[in-house]
Order: sequence, then C-alpha cells, then structure tokens
Amino acid sequence: MIIFGIIVGLIVLVMLVVAHELGHALVARRNGVVVEEFGIGFPPRAWKKKLKNGVLFTLNWLPLGGFVKLQGEHDAASGKGDYGAATFWSKTKILFAGVAVNWVVAVILLAIVSLFGLPKILPDQFSVASDTTVVRSPVSLGSLEDGYPAQQAGFQTGDEIIAIAGEPVETVSEIIEVSEANRGQTVSVEYERDGVQTSQDVTLRDADSMVFGAALAQQEKLRSTWSAPIVGIVTAAQFTSATFQGVGQLSVDFFGGLFGQLTTNEQARTDAREQLDKAGDSVAGPVGILGVIFPAASEAGFIQVLFLAAIISLTLAVMNVLPIPALDGGRWFVTALFKLARKPLTKSREETIHGTGFMLLMVLVIIITVADVGKIL
Repeated sequence: MIIFGIIVGLIVLVMLVVAHELGHALVARRNGVVVEEFGIGFPPRAWKKKLKNGVLFTLNWLPLGGFVKLQGEHDAASGKGDYGAATFWSKTKILFAGVAVNWVVAVILLAIVSLFGLPKILPDQFSVASDTTVVRSPVSLGSLEDGYPAQQAGFQTGDEIIAIAGEPVETVSEIIEVSEANRGQTVSVEYERDGVQTSQDVTLRDADSMVFGAALAQQEKLRSTWSAPIVGIVTAAQFTSATFQGVGQLSVDFFGGLFGQLTTNEQARTDAREQLDKAGDSVAGPVGILGVIFPAASEAGFIQVLFLAAIISLTLAVMNVLPIPALDGGRWFVTALFKLARKPLTKSREETIHGTGFMLLMVLVIIITVADVGKIL
C-alpha cells in the first residue's frame, strides 16, 4: 500500500505542476510570447515531438513535475516573441497564470469532494445550511494516558466508543458530558474494535480533569448537492486564507527560533528550540508527502486523495504568490521593484538574484527532507 500511495502521490503532484505550467504556456502564447518547450517531468529527456503550433513537447525521466520554456525568458531580452519584450501587464498575467490554474483546480476538486463529504477542518467552514448533510464518523480513541482508566481497562488506540453507562454517544462532546456526569463511578463502556462490539467496565477518575484518560477523535464531513460549486469556491477562499496564516505563523516560528539561538539566555534558547521544533512539525517535504501523507490518503480512499490534491494545489498557488526569489511571485516582485526604481534588470543581475533564491530553496528542501526521513524512521 505504501508503494501504491507513493505512485499515486507522484501522479497527482506531476498533474498539479503540469497544470500550473500549462497556465503559463497558454497565457504566454496569448500575449505574443513564443513557447519553445513544454515538458512533463525533468531531464534527461525520454521522448520529444514538435507540435503543429511549433512547441516542442517532451517527456522526461524524472517524474517530479514539469516545466515550460519561453523564448527570451530574461527581463532584458528584447527580440520579437521574447518574454522580456512583453509589457509589464503581460508579464504579470503570464507569471500568475499558473497560480490561477492551481486555484481553479482546487475549487473544482473541493466541489467534487463536497458531493461525497468535505472534511470539516475549519471551525467556521462554509456550507449552505439548506443543502448540507453532516456526516460524522464514530468517536475513536487516540493516545492513551498511562495509569488512567482507559489504559488500565485495556482500551487501544482506534477503538470506537458506542455507549457509556448505557447512554449512546455519537459525538466527542457527548462522551465528555456523560463521563463528567459519572465521575468516580464504575460504568460500562461499549465499544467496537476490528468490527466486533464488546463492553468493558471502567472506573472513571474523580481527582482531576481527565476522568477517562484518552484523546478523542472524530471526523466530521459536510455533504452537499446543488451547492457544491458554491462550496468549492468559498471553501477554497477560506483554505487559502488559512494557508497564508499558516505560512505567516511558520515564518514567525522558524525565524524567531533561529534568531533566538543567538542569545546567551538559556531559557530563551530553550524557547527558541521549541519554536524551531514547532516549525519543523508543521511542514512536510517531498519525502513526507509521498512517503507518509499520500499513502495514508490512499488507504482512506479516492475521495481523500482528491481532497489532499486540492489542498496541495492551493498550497502551490499560495507559495507562488509570495515574493520568494526563483518562484513566480518572486520573479514578479523583482521585475516590479526594478521597474519602480527605473533601473535596468540585466541578465546577470536577474540570474544572481533568482539563482541565489533557488539555492536557498534547495537547502530548505534538503533540511525538510532530512526531517521527513527522521519522522518516518
């Protein structure tokens, strides 16, 4: 299943990146820029074909995405059909076309998923009340606290709670309410494990806030019909906002932790290390996505894969909006900055800026990859 999940992940990632690059190519051609090559995967080249429109279409051996090669990609290029010779507005449309495509793909995928049940991951996640069916999974046990009733009674992670003290429970809040009402008492807990229902007597604690001693997990899905397209658009906007907030918090944790290591105060250094650990736990690189996330999504089913693809597509859109050198937003930012300063952006200067940015990105990818491998091991 892990191998199958990795293959599914590769296919999805390649398709999302190819869709992104196709956006660049189509808008470039509409704005008079010559598209020299459109490639799926990265070189070495496995196969090529010259299309009727003059574009060289290639399939390459490294299945890690795709690319589009424009004529005269440097801002200083001035020949007919060169990207550099296009107007600033045309360059803006070309650079952000990939972002727009990724966002639209996410909207479509979220709309499709909402027909089957869109996972509720935001407290205020949008839905049309008159066209929404709430589907809840059974409440299952997560981590168990050592020495607490759940662990002492022999419960295991993944057990699904059906009833407590003879009262059926369907939500996390109901389990908490019934448990609180029976503090210090011995109650019968009905649960399901591997498709088999059974019951177990448990003496609930009365000494502290944890009367049962187990983390409770429940997935809630919002299913729509005619409102699915609306849900797709609004939910994509909500997830986009949440992603921007997440990137902002990640930056605060990362740079705060990084600079915090420079202090001589031991407590401050400890807090800084916790910030760095928090930042590390919040991100996943190619190894984490393909080795953990996609295999887990594949086991959950095709709809879960579509949902994950939508989230990744939105993430690609957000990252390519940010002014990060070597990415679309970074290229636009540098072009706009030199245009405002009324200074020429020479080929060598542009290569230095984006080349340095690309190297830093690769270093970050390597660091995240090492962290991913550590998590897997």
